[in-house]
Amino acid sequence: MPTPTQVFRQRADAALTGAAWVVDGNYPEVRDLIWRRADTIVWLDYRLALIMWRLTLRTFRRVATRELLWNGNRERDLSAHFFSRDSIFLWALRTYGLRRREYPLLLASPAFAHLRVVRLRSPHATSVWLASLPGAGGQP
Repeated sequence: MPTPTQVFRQRADAALTGAAWVVDGNYPEVRDLIWRRADTIVWLDYRLALIMWRLTLRTFRRVATRELLWNGNRERDLSAHFFSRDSIFLWALRTYGLRRREYPLLLASPAFAHLRVVRLRSPHATSVWLASLPGAGGQP
């Protein structure tokens, strides 16, 4: 059962009180809280084919190994992923185009003008960017 939105927002708000933090994920319910306090957004804007390939590999691995996830959860059988309204595959297909249209508009908003946006369009670009960060790969 999903966490009620108000509880999720309270938890996110509390998690963002530290001097430094990183948020992984794309949660519209708390985007305003996160983006208002963030200084940098790293957008992994990969091709849909790559996203679906990685999602497929990860899902099959998790089902086959019964990998323990958050809160003691495990992936359900494969039929839940392919033949369910709650399918992560359907979610990825439904939200991919939406996010690619939505993010540029949101990021152009004056409310988020303070953000540094790093838009990475491939795993290679991500590796290059990560290697360029201070402390990475022997750099100061």
